[in-house]
Amino acid sequence: MVAGRVVSSVVQRQVKYVRTVPPSAAEGLVDAVYQQVAEEMRLVVPPVLLHSPAPPVLAAYWMLMREPLMTGGAVDRLAKEAVAAAVSVANICPYCVDMHSMGMYDLSTEHDAEAIVADRVEEVADARVRDLAAWARVAHQPDAPAVQRPPFAEAGRAELVGVAVSFHYLSRMVNVFLSSFLVPPRLGPRARRRLKQGISRVLSASLREIRPPGRSLPLLPDAPLPADAGWAAGNPAVASAVARSYAALEAAGERSLSPAVRELVRRRLETWRGEEPGLSREWCERLVTQLPEADQAAGRLALLVAFASYQVDEDTIREFRIGQPDDGALVEAVAWASYAAARRVGSWHLVGCAS
Repeated sequence: MVAGRVVSSVVQRQVKYVRTVPPSAAEGLVDAVYQQVAEEMRLVVPPVLLHSPAPPVLAAYWMLMREPLMTGGAVDRLAKEAVAAAVSVANICPYCVDMHSMGMYDLSTEHDAEAIVADRVEEVADARVRDLAAWARVAHQPDAPAVQRPPFAEAGRAELVGVAVSFHYLSRMVNVFLSSFLVPPRLGPRARRRLKQGISRVLSASLREIRPPGRSLPLLPDAPLPADAGWAAGNPAVASAVARSYAALEAAGERSLSPAVRELVRRRLETWRGEEPGLSREWCERLVTQLPEADQAAGRLALLVAFASYQVDEDTIREFRIGQPDDGALVEAVAWASYAAARRVGSWHLVGCAS
């Protein structure tokens, strides 16, 4: 089957900037994560591979995604895939948009999937999916009416906000480390849709299988749930996954980025209301001048990842690597900045609060 060969070839695609751990050579924590991923997703996909130079970050990513998105609970998989696709549109991540709109091809309709892809959520025919996608599209804008009045029952908050948070994290990582498109952009609209239909059939069994919650949790030690992640408290598995992954990602930032860089990113996040920075990097360069010269390359990388991940380029990576050549340090630095932005987004979805 052509679609099956395409899926297999995607797994072999070269992840940019870092050397990944192949499944055949995985050991310890990396092997444990790979085994779960292979069993539940049928293959170790590139977003998993890109995390492999930093094993605790790999485990944090897997549980942050798995527990809200892939397990059974109060919300069905179609709703979660629509949220994932809409968040990916918001973050200008064509790779993630392709992946999760293909999930909707199987679970819903081609029409509704492509309406989200085209950023025309108002054209989604299914009213429930339309409302959830519209919410997810602006989940990073705390002043938006959809955020102030979310279109879901309280029972679904942990899962839906969890998916939004995990894809605000993942889309930033993918924008840095993977090619821009999952489906070749040279294909015409008709061929593109045929290919997505075929791949969606390959993914169907994985999408429709209901997995038990909590399997990923033993990968990382227990941790307390931070107050700004209170949105997860209604689902024990999601809450534990968020607490453990946040602790691991925070520790990764402490290892790979100086206190000055992390404080600069946090200060910028405190005043951020989801606005796009635009194509110019002047805002970033102005902030970077506040750092010691030795921290400026890392500060530039962290700020761009957090606020405009699609602008990270080879020069940004090369300058960071002058001071920190290790692959693990690069993955940890990008992961911390992605997490910091995603955590801020989650903090706007506490019960009855968008502050």
